[in-house]
Amino acid sequence: MTADDSFGRLDDDDYPAYTMGRAAAMLNTTQGFLRAIGEARLITPLRSEGGHRRYSRYQLRIAARARELVDQGTPIDAACRIIILEDQLEEARRINAEYRSASEAAQP
Repeated sequence: MTADDSFGRLDDDDYPAYTMGRAAAMLNTTQGFLRAIGEARLITPLRSEGGHRRYSRYQLRIAARARELVDQGTPIDAACRIIILEDQLEEARRINAEYRSASEAAQP
């Protein structure tokens, strides 16, 4: 990958641009928290060639939501499950909207 290719990926929400230390600092949390939500399988960071965890902006948004719930007193495992269920609900709503649009378009 050339330097120009790397700069083009900076707008990609799924590009693993952040190290664990940088991600923890951005979220004002600990590296242990990031490891814990990884162990709970809320997010799965990609690994660099050297084996270091790398996080995308999308993963950081999910981690921030988990941090918000934990700060409100929700146990970390429950927070992770809540976020997974929220994501599933949003996906179901999106699919329903697509079906509704297709159904309306098919009616004379």
